Amino acid sequence: MSNLGKSWRRLFFCVAAVIMTVVLAGCGAGKSAGGGQTADGKTELKLAYHLPVDHHLSKSMEKFAKRVEEKSGGKLAVKTYPAGQLYTDKSMNDAIMSGGLDMGLNSTAMWTTVIPALNVLDVPFLLPSYDSVAKAIDGGLGKTLEAEFEKKGVKNLIWADYGYVQFANNKRPLTKPEDFAGLQLRGYGQIPAETIKALGASPVTMGSAEVYMAIQRGTIDGQTSGTTAMFARKIYEVAKYLTITNHAFCEFSLAMNKAKWDSLSPEQQKALSEAAKEIRDEIRKETKAEDEKTTEALKQAGMEVFTVPAADVAKWQAATMSVRENFIKDNGELGQKVVDECLKASK
Repeated sequence: MSNLGKSWRRLFFCVAAVIMTVVLAGCGAGKSAGGGQTADGKTELKLAYHLPVDHHLSKSMEKFAKRVEEKSGGKLAVKTYPAGQLYTDKSMNDAIMSGGLDMGLNSTAMWTTVIPALNVLDVPFLLPSYDSVAKAIDGGLGKTLEAEFEKKGVKNLIWADYGYVQFANNKRPLTKPEDFAGLQLRGYGQIPAETIKALGASPVTMGSAEVYMAIQRGTIDGQTSGTTAMFARKIYEVAKYLTITNHAFCEFSLAMNKAKWDSLSPEQQKALSEAAKEIRDEIRKETKAEDEKTTEALKQAGMEVFTVPAADVAKWQAATMSVRENFIKDNGELGQKVVDECLKASK
């Protein structure tokens, strides 16, 4: 073989070796996202979330990380990755289930493709008060849904309240179900769309970033979301009427890979559980305060606010009963069970 041929052969093998190294590194990328032992002997856990750093739930995750280290006597270190640095809300759950990520904070809406029973939180008018939400989550509903998480190899550490869902529109006050007739409203998922339809309006699918312009241009008449989101997106500039229905509730879950949880010592698990309970209770108070604060801010910004009286809730429940019935039909015995647990907590 000529010297030129040998040179080409050596170059070929060098390039092949580099490519193989890159491929192998890529294959191991998911697993490397999980924590391990640090140089000083601590067990490190990696926690990802996609919310911006100034969000109150983000701040709670940072407090959680500090408390875990304190309560474990420095034996556990939680390293946080905010604002989608490590995983997006769409990729996070698969990483948790596979063990590529130790912990992640994500909306329960993003878990519904894996655990459809979580959609119960969007079934309208099941949990009409903050007290009923807390009672359900701390009781039968929470335990049932946590068992569903564990079937997927996941441990739910914290139910993190995000807040109630309301209606905003630019056509007229919505004081009774009949007022929705003929409106076009943006929903954020299957059950919210079913709720809008049951009330007599037409559901429209679009991204949250498009809503402001769509209302401004008259493409849609309004939308459904929490008041915190409405205020942040300045919906008060394009929608005059706000209806406080408390018809659905948004939760986030701080979920942990179950195998990773099981690998920890009882003392380390205790530190995580204690810190989780404290943060859950603080988030609960903060969320209620934020809902009330932003509702008042929207009012001060010029929105006309109507709150559905407790005495009228039964009328709204009747108008949207088809949504509850469809949820139970789609989820069978489990669907009926979680609905009953919500109703029990609401008594």
